[in-house]
Amino acid sequence: MASSADVSIAVVAGEPSGDLLAGRLLGGLRLHLPDARFHGIGGPAMMEHGFESQWPMDKLTVRGLFEVIPRYRELKGIQNSLRDQLLAEKPDCFIGADYPGFNLGLEAQLREAGIPTVHYIGPQIWAWRGGRIKKIIKSVSHMLVIFPFEEAIYQAAGVPVTYVGHPLAEVIPIQPDEAAARRQLGLAEDANVVTVMPGSRMGELKYNTVAFIGACKLLLQRDRSLKFVVPMAGEKQRKCFLELVAQAGLQDVELMVLDGQSHTAICAADAVLVASGTASLEVALFKKPMVIAYKIMAASYHIMKHMAYQPWIGLPNILAKETLVPELIQHAATAQTLADAMWKQLSDAPHRLQLVQRFTDMHYSLLRNSAQEGAAAVLKVINR
Repeated sequence: MASSADVSIAVVAGEPSGDLLAGRLLGGLRLHLPDARFHGIGGPAMMEHGFESQWPMDKLTVRGLFEVIPRYRELKGIQNSLRDQLLAEKPDCFIGADYPGFNLGLEAQLREAGIPTVHYIGPQIWAWRGGRIKKIIKSVSHMLVIFPFEEAIYQAAGVPVTYVGHPLAEVIPIQPDEAAARRQLGLAEDANVVTVMPGSRMGELKYNTVAFIGACKLLLQRDRSLKFVVPMAGEKQRKCFLELVAQAGLQDVELMVLDGQSHTAICAADAVLVASGTASLEVALFKKPMVIAYKIMAASYHIMKHMAYQPWIGLPNILAKETLVPELIQHAATAQTLADAMWKQLSDAPHRLQLVQRFTDMHYSLLRNSAQEGAAAVLKVINR
């Protein structure tokens, strides 16, 4: 087998979920390209496979339309610097790990210069901004998708595509061990546990924290035995979260705030209050009842709601094509409405049993060897 020392693959992930996706893909590639250079922008999951991050990943992490504006010049500067570097270097391939607002523009310029581009994962054009397919056609040499229904969408548009399965379906066991998770967190096996996940981005914390913890305070009025577990993505997020709780006068709500350990926190829960996004799919794969909520800047919300194609925002409901779990968005996501919806999730035993079966079926539908499938597609793109 020819040496892989001369192979260079550039990758950009702009947030923790993309870092996890790319980390698994790089793990699959490393088996075939043990000496290849992986570099660009990424986080700890990618670095485990020898990835060199040339900028801190958190410099890219921002959510929402108007939230980007104050950061535009900085983000554009990073994009241009990386583009110039890659155009000079000519890597064998560029992989954009999600983060389409940044990556698709970069991919278009690299592909025009003859550098093959892979995008992982497919932007949610089936949910909103379907017009983005025109940009994808120009930008992407090969698309890797994580939901089975996406393959036909890209095939119809003439974009080479591979369904690789969802990596989370491999990481999370079909039958999670709730008792072990509770022991790990020091919780009694018969405790009544609510896991609270207001988001990993600073903007999500800013808009979701007060309503989420306000809901916890109201739930305690119904059941004083409830234990609240709150996993935080990092020290910066933890500090911001605790400051927001204190400013809202909610510091009397007893919270077990964790550094990371989100999967343990979900596994230990009776029900989860979760911000919309990948975390809601994680909750479904752990077979837990949930309430999905989301709040963003008002101007962003008014634009985005008119661009949506689906009646749902939560991935579990989108995959099920029905409202399996409640969704409360923007002004509807008050402390009271969240508390009422969570109480039903905690107390409706037949509903809980139904969700376990539906989420188990969903789990199997997403289960493939994503690292192996994704790596095979990338290797084909670079002719290795």
